[in-house]
Order: sequence, then C-alpha cells, then structure tokens
Amino acid sequence: MTRRGLVLFALMSVIWGLPYLFIRVAVAEISPAMLVFCRTAIGAAILVPIAIVRVDLRALIVRWRWIVAFAVVEIAVPWVMLGSAEQRVSSSLAALLIAGTPLVGTAIALATGGVERTSRTSLAGLLIGLVGVIAIVGADFQADDAIALVQIGIVVIGYALGPAILARRLGGAPAVGVMSMSLGLVALVYLPIALAQWPAAVPSTDVLVSIAVLGVLCTAAAFLIFAALIAEIGPVRSTVITYINPAVATLLGVVVLNETFTVAMGAGFAMVMAGSALATRQTRPAQGEPAATTPEAVPQV
Repeated sequence: MTRRGLVLFALMSVIWGLPYLFIRVAVAEISPAMLVFCRTAIGAAILVPIAIVRVDLRALIVRWRWIVAFAVVEIAVPWVMLGSAEQRVSSSLAALLIAGTPLVGTAIALATGGVERTSRTSLAGLLIGLVGVIAIVGADFQADDAIALVQIGIVVIGYALGPAILARRLGGAPAVGVMSMSLGLVALVYLPIALAQWPAAVPSTDVLVSIAVLGVLCTAAAFLIFAALIAEIGPVRSTVITYINPAVATLLGVVVLNETFTVAMGAGFAMVMAGSALATRQTRPAQGEPAATTPEAVPQV
C-alpha cells in the first residue's frame, strides 16, 4: 500500500469510528429524526454542488428508483433507528453489535444467490460471529433495552442491504453522485419532521459541535475520502476499515463518555470480527468450478 493509501486508510478508520460518540451526545438533547435531517442536509449541501460540477447526477436520473431504495435502507431508516437506540444503550455497545453487519450481508448474499456456493469456512464464520453477538448482548444488555436491540437489528439489516443495491443495481454509478442524491432525498423527507420537533431552546455547544462533525466530517468529507481510498487501493481492500471502526468507537465511548467495557464484550467483539473475516473470505474453487464471490461492503455511518 502506498503512503497516500495508508493515510487515507487511517483517516477512514478513525472518521467512521467517530459517529457513534457524537450521535450519543446529540440525541441527549434533540430527537433522532432531527439529527438525521441536520446531518443529511449538511452532507447534501456540500456534496450536491460537487456532484453537479462533476456531472454525476445526470447519469443517475434513469436509476432514481434504486437511488431511493438505497437511501431508505442505508440512511433514512438506519440512522434514525441508531439515534433512537443510542438514547437507551451506550455508543460502545451499539458499535460492537453493528460490527456484525458483514455477517448479515453474507447471509443475505447466500439467500439471494449473491454467493455462488457456500463453503464450510463461510458457515463456520457465521456461527462464530453469531456466538460473538450473543456474548456482547449478554455482557451489557438489560431487559428494558429490548427495543434498542430490535432497532440495532434493523440498522444492521439496512447496512447489509445497502451494499447489495449498490453492487447489483447501481454498479458503476459515480459514488459522490449516489451519496449526494441519497442525502438530499432523505433531508427532504425529514424536513417536516424536524420542523415539528424543533427544540424550544438552542441546544448546547456540545450538541451543535456534534451535529457539525457528523454532517461535515463523518458524512460529506468521509464519502469524498472513501471514494479516494477506493481509487487508491481498490474496493475490496478498502472494506477492511469496517473491522477497525467499531474498535475506535468503543475506545472513544470508554475514554470520553466513561462507558462500560467488559471482558465478555471484548471476547464477543473478537469473535464477531473473526467470524466476519471467515464468512466474507473468498475461497479457492476446485478445478473447473467458478470462484465464490463475497458481498461488497459500503460505508455505514
């Protein structure tokens, strides 16, 4: 990997580990729906002009239905569910559970024919990852957090479906154009909700800073950097950041917010990562057989 590739990789590993912390701070004072609006509106305000200059949007008009589908499953639903869940559980726990997204992505690919054949390695990875998720949940989840657990499950499913839409229906489409159009659509949908839930008092400085960081750094800048990373090292190697982001998020939650991190959570996270690596691993085909494919990954938060 080149020096530029290493710098971009390091930036993305940190940038997409930040949202969990700032979401937790923001939803303490504003509604999850309002946070989604603010974040998508800021991101769209930055990315749409860039996409227009690059003439990215014109080529996407004919595929608008799949842009809408992607916006719904990757942004509109998961982001509000994540914000709501983080009103009940720690940012560390949310990040650790969402680390299981590659497992769900593999399961969806197997169920829909996205993977040509199922290897024992993939099945073992899915099983190990499932045990890891159970360990994480059992370590720090209470009975009254059941709603948050369901919400995080919805987030994981959405994050797993997004890449499938990108790979199969939006393949070859300009990344900046797809993200700018998706963010703009979600911002328009959430605008009336945000207006109805507008806070009576100006949020604290911490919340305003969190919103700005989420919109500018973790959304607009992140997508631009990620596009550059893909161009530098390729889409497959770029997805490795998905194994580092949860660790960064957990560390920030423990250090900044004094959240709990137990040995069981650490062991569960290690199992989820190992299971994800095995489940998404490309296997060598027998002579005369086609190579098994793995589901593509995409930025999540």
